[in-house]
Amino acid sequence: MSNSASDHATIPQTLWAARGRHTGPAPEEVVRRTLKRHKQNGDVDDFAEPPAPQDEQPEQEGRQEETRRTFEARWRAGGTVTVRARLTLLSRPGRPREHEWRLVAEAERPWDEAWPSPATLFWPEDTSSEGDDGAWDHHATVAGLRFRQVNALPADDKEMRRRLRDAAREAWCVHVVVHEAMTPDAQGRLPLAGLLPPGLRHRVVEHRAAPHQFRAVNWALKDLGVEVPRGGAVLLPPDPAPEDYDGREHSVRSVFLNGSAPAELVAALRHFVALPRPLPHAAEEALADLRENWTLMTPQEELERERRLVAMYAEALEAMTKSRDLYKQAAEEALTALAAYRDVPAPVLPQQRPASRTPAALQQLTGMFERLKLTARGQRHPASSPEGTPPLAAGAVTDAADTPGGMAADAPGNKASHTPADRDEGDGGGTDGAEGADRTS
Repeated sequence: MSNSASDHATIPQTLWAARGRHTGPAPEEVVRRTLKRHKQNGDVDDFAEPPAPQDEQPEQEGRQEETRRTFEARWRAGGTVTVRARLTLLSRPGRPREHEWRLVAEAERPWDEAWPSPATLFWPEDTSSEGDDGAWDHHATVAGLRFRQVNALPADDKEMRRRLRDAAREAWCVHVVVHEAMTPDAQGRLPLAGLLPPGLRHRVVEHRAAPHQFRAVNWALKDLGVEVPRGGAVLLPPDPAPEDYDGREHSVRSVFLNGSAPAELVAALRHFVALPRPLPHAAEEALADLRENWTLMTPQEELERERRLVAMYAEALEAMTKSRDLYKQAAEEALTALAAYRDVPAPVLPQQRPASRTPAALQQLTGMFERLKLTARGQRHPASSPEGTPPLAAGAVTDAADTPGGMAADAPGNKASHTPADRDEGDGGGTDGAEGADRTS
């Protein structure tokens, strides 16, 4: 059992909520007859049966789905306070005689326990004409429990413990465990619900322990952190319990089962209902459905609703206009940045620049062509020289070509250097001399 209710919404003080189970074959007909009778009597101002939403209809024909029927009613509690109530019927597949009902009613101010119970405006107060099979006051989840009746605890200890634990998990209603100090008479065996105020009558489930079950019932309540006094009563704590919950404040030392009004028990119930108790998830959905999908409106309510819709649409239109302006401004800035980017020439990357020829490379290439040229000349001289002439000139030319810079080595006694013109004349003289030797021969 959880000890924290921080993650759950609390029950509003303007809300009256209850949940039960109807065992008849056609509960919608019972609700329609009851609402028509109360409208004729003036107990309710109007009622309606809105259609079920399209998304809740079965997707395939013949498929068994949980069907949902909704009834709405509006009345004025105390003659001045407007109350809007919504009853939802849920039928289970394969169980034609079991329908769960959820009833939520919201008033314009905090709920007064003296107001009539909303359950009696949708369901008949007297179910004797319908028989036991048509009763609507069965508990929704725990089998064997009923509102407005005395629910005797099981004789088996484990079964008693299981029932009380399952009942404590049900937060739609308030569970009261009463211990009989002695076996009561016929008047004392009547349910206490008939002595409670109308606003509490159909939200309280009474569990009755026999005199000899005193120890067994306290053993069963040990896990819940409460115990019932001998001849008294205790309220089961909610699950999860509020942070400031104190079980001793919801314990009554004496309950006189003689037909008199249980004043101390009523005071404990009032204090319990006023606590910020956690709102069940299903009740939260039902309350949201009541507030958002309400269809039974007066002309003034319809006018206010249309005004709220107009204001909501105006806010949405203003938000869309602001978004459009911001988008337009962003697009213009993007186009300006793109135009500025296109006007700037693209930089040339270092690897894209052509490689420059260095003087050393040019000199090396020139020297290679010089050597090839002089080698070719040297190969022609042996073919044109006479047989008796030693190939000194050719070797001299070759040595001159092999000399760096294309100059022959200086012989002993010669000058240390020659000008480029002397080299050219020397080359020319040597060539002419060779040609003259050829002509002489």
